[in-house]
Amino acid sequence: MFEIGSLQSMISLALTAVLFVVKAFAVGDCLARAPRDFVRAETLSKGAWLLILGLSVAAHLIWWYPLGMLNLAGTVAALVYLAQLRGSSY
Repeated sequence: MFEIGSLQSMISLALTAVLFVVKAFAVGDCLARAPRDFVRAETLSKGAWLLILGLSVAAHLIWWYPLGMLNLAGTVAALVYLAQLRGSSY
């Protein structure tokens, strides 16, 4: 039988890993994009996004808990970046 604590730990670890991959993907995508893409999408500059996303990845590595305030803020930032840059058809 599964213990409740171990199931919760497994879910927390899976959530942490998925959210880290999302943030790392956003950083990689940001690095690969040309600065003109950010102007076309009418969003923050490439440097601003790299700073925000880089800090969110660093915070995730330091505080591994997925539901911490910094990790949630970083996840929201990564999702906003992905929605604006990957979701736009500029």
